Amino acid sequence: ISLEQMEELLDRVVRQVTDKYEHEIPADVIGRALMEELRKLDEVAYVRFASVYRRFQEATDFVHEVKKLEDAK
Repeated sequence: ISLEQMEELLDRVVRQVTDKYEHEIPADVIGRALMEELRKLDEVAYVRFASVYRRFQEATDFVHEVKKLEDAK
């Protein structure tokens, strides 16, 4: 992922969350928005972020997430 792509992704997430919230933005809203944008941009980056954000505990958690990506295609 290039620096430009990362900046564009962050700009989209900021726009999404600031359009919905005027003051405090719940952290889970930001996390879910980031995951969705990463999923569109780079599936590996998405799974890596999701593994930390969702606190994957076992390898089956990774397998399940990858399976969801494959099913979406």
